[in-house]
Amino acid sequence: MEIKVRLQLPRDALSVPVVRRVLATSMQTLGIETDCIEDIGTALTEACTNVLDHAAGDDEYEVVAGFDDNVCTILVVDAGRGFDADHLGHAEADPSAEEGRGIQLMRALVDRVRFQSRPENGMVVHLEKALAFRDGSPIQKLSERTALEAEIDLTRSEIARREGATAPR
Repeated sequence: MEIKVRLQLPRDALSVPVVRRVLATSMQTLGIETDCIEDIGTALTEACTNVLDHAAGDDEYEVVAGFDDNVCTILVVDAGRGFDADHLGHAEADPSAEEGRGIQLMRALVDRVRFQSRPENGMVVHLEKALAFRDGSPIQKLSERTALEAEIDLTRSEIARREGATAPR
């Protein structure tokens, strides 16, 4: 079972808190632990801020977040010029540096960070983090269910009650 959220966003500074809040609210609703939500939110903020700093013109960007019973996967896709990020964010940033901490923060806060440069077509930032859940979280309950366990009682549906339906024989 996977739940996906897809957002098309304008390349505007106001989009960053919007995407962060939408995903944080989604994760809270699913029952993900607060510390996990905050780590994902900070890494997401850094990835989106990089889009604002490096993507071309007024192009939109896309954020796709997938949640399953174990992992959150987020793709941040832009139409910028792309770059070689394999060697970035591994060393400590200089304390006086004005830039250069974003990739380092992403690498520290999530379990896996990958960058896919698409020359002339932009960049895809791929973030993955193992999820921690509150006890009895909705996503855990949803993933425990299987199609065989699901029971549908058509006589209890709103339409059936209005039409006076009875159980099939």
